[in-house]
Amino acid sequence: MDITSIVAQLRKEVSRIESAIAALEGPASQATRRGRPPKGGQSKVANGQKRGHMSAAARARMGAAKKAWWAKQKGKPAPKEVKTASKKSSARKPMSPAMKKKLSAMMKARWAQRKKAA
Repeated sequence: MDITSIVAQLRKEVSRIESAIAALEGPASQATRRGRPPKGGQSKVANGQKRGHMSAAARARMGAAKKAWWAKQKGKPAPKEVKTASKKSSARKPMSPAMKKKLSAMMKARWAQRKKAA
């Protein structure tokens, strides 16, 4: 075997291995781009043609339709929220005069005890 045939076989092997690696990596090697697209690509569609511009009449029609939509939305009353019954929201029962007197005596005794300790 001469050197040129060996080199040719090695090159074939290298190209075969590279194609196998490319097939294994596939789309995973080309990570999806994140973030804002570059400025030049914003005005072109995928096939390279420029996007069509909207006429002034079309813009006016769309604006009028959106204004009508908002008027309809604002005209409706807001949906009422259903209140759930909770124990904390209910008011306390009024205290009886006898209970007020008892509570007052207890507090006075507590204050006297603290004053005596201090």
